[in-house]
Amino acid sequence: MLIDTHCHLDAPEFAQDREQVIERARAAGVCSIVVPSVGVFDFQAARETAMAAPGGVYALGIHPLFTPKAGAADLEALEQEIQRRLDDPRFVALGEIGLDYFVPELKTDQASRHQEWLYEAQLAMAQHYGLPVLLHVRRSQDRVLKYLRQFPGVGGIAHAFNGSEQQAQMFVRQGCALGFGGAMTFGRAKQIRRLAQDMSLADMVLETDAPDLAPSWLVEPGTPLASVRNEPAEVKGIAASLAQLRGMDVADVIAQTGATARRVLPRLDAFLASQGL
Repeated sequence: MLIDTHCHLDAPEFAQDREQVIERARAAGVCSIVVPSVGVFDFQAARETAMAAPGGVYALGIHPLFTPKAGAADLEALEQEIQRRLDDPRFVALGEIGLDYFVPELKTDQASRHQEWLYEAQLAMAQHYGLPVLLHVRRSQDRVLKYLRQFPGVGGIAHAFNGSEQQAQMFVRQGCALGFGGAMTFGRAKQIRRLAQDMSLADMVLETDAPDLAPSWLVEPGTPLASVRNEPAEVKGIAASLAQLRGMDVADVIAQTGATARRVLPRLDAFLASQGL
């Protein structure tokens, strides 16, 4: 089963042709798309977008890039929304949450403490409500792990993973799968490609992070990556790239990564089963 485990389908980049984007994903064989929210302001959009896509599901959370303007009221709103949606079969995880130490504004002492406070509070909610998490780990793998270890039983997906093999194994031991997407398709991404070859396929899932992180075949030479729109249909090519790296049949890669996605996101598995998938 071909699953895009991380796609911001509600993003404004899709405002003009979202229905066509969904149709192209279906035509490419994508059976399910996970739409994570990034803050209180888009909880409704993430949910409604997921409901408009066959096999679409969603997650609720406060993304680290949006933590500077988030506070206690946002956490309260998040918990209230979680409670409202626990009976919604399309609600599958808490996310996108985590830490970001790539953006300079988030690396100051004050911003760092603030995003860590929000991340820890959301992990506590995940544990309390028995939800997996979609983790943002950009330049922050060790700190994300430090807090994750404090909440036994909370697992999920380390999205857009770009850490070391040792860090990868530590996430796996915490009950997380690793998300691989467009970055893996670039020859210069040697560390990601090496991990994609060497990690157990049972610990890997596929993702696009659309509209971001476009795969190599969408990027013309000299074109800034940030200016190229990605979309969920490209997860089919990402599966083929992973199969090529590992010397495997693409059908086996799709089957195993789909099974892993369903394992680490149990509510996704229940929803797909209810749809006869």
